[in-house]
Amino acid sequence: MNRLGLTAWLCMAGLLPAPAYATPEKVIRTVDLAAPFEARSPWQLTVRQGGEEEDPSGEMAPGPITACISRDRGRSCHPATSSALRLPAGDDAFSVPHYLQRADVVRPGSEHPLLLVQFASFHAGNNDQRIGLQLYAYDRVKDDFALVFARRTGRNNNQELRYVEAGPLRGAVIAAEPTGDAPYGYWITVDRPSPQGPYRQVLRFRSATTYGDGNPLAVIDAEMPNIHNRLGLWRAGQPLPLPASGCPQPRLVKMALWCR
Repeated sequence: MNRLGLTAWLCMAGLLPAPAYATPEKVIRTVDLAAPFEARSPWQLTVRQGGEEEDPSGEMAPGPITACISRDRGRSCHPATSSALRLPAGDDAFSVPHYLQRADVVRPGSEHPLLLVQFASFHAGNNDQRIGLQLYAYDRVKDDFALVFARRTGRNNNQELRYVEAGPLRGAVIAAEPTGDAPYGYWITVDRPSPQGPYRQVLRFRSATTYGDGNPLAVIDAEMPNIHNRLGLWRAGQPLPLPASGCPQPRLVKMALWCR
């Protein structure tokens, strides 16, 4: 019996642990980028996911995700996709994507589209999760994609990153993140695309919404009249900007939207 056969026999006999084999990655999403961006090369986004892994709380979770923006069938990939969940201080257990929340071509205006990708990490023991949103624009002169917006947040304290699909704020990204001091509310920021391409912050304020105030609306929905008012897009007496899901009997309470 050769060495390989002996190893196999010992494994079957329970005298050696069975070798672990990595589960092959599978493609979970592809997005053609050549047509919507009228690109000079056959650009494509390919998202792959490996086999299940144990998360920090000891539970089995979906495997690691890799996203590749490539014009050569994946032989080379845009480097920015790997940084979606990484912190400036370095990698940790939540720096690798394990959930793909979105990967789509979006149109912030009538002309140039953007590629939007949004990932999420493992769940922490307290069910928190790191979420990262990125937007990419196509540079026709360079025949390349450029990262024009990136932001990370959590989710345990009603945080949210929202790309606005329609209306006066179409193309903007709104973020709601907890304040670190009382009265505990949220920092609301709005980023919009600049003429040069990259997004820039156009608004930041402390919310009228407070943590645990009983308002069932998402923080961003509750703050939408406040956002529109501060950007000169709404004023008292005009119809309120309401969430797409509807809002029976809308009313303002200290500039925060409430329904019923």
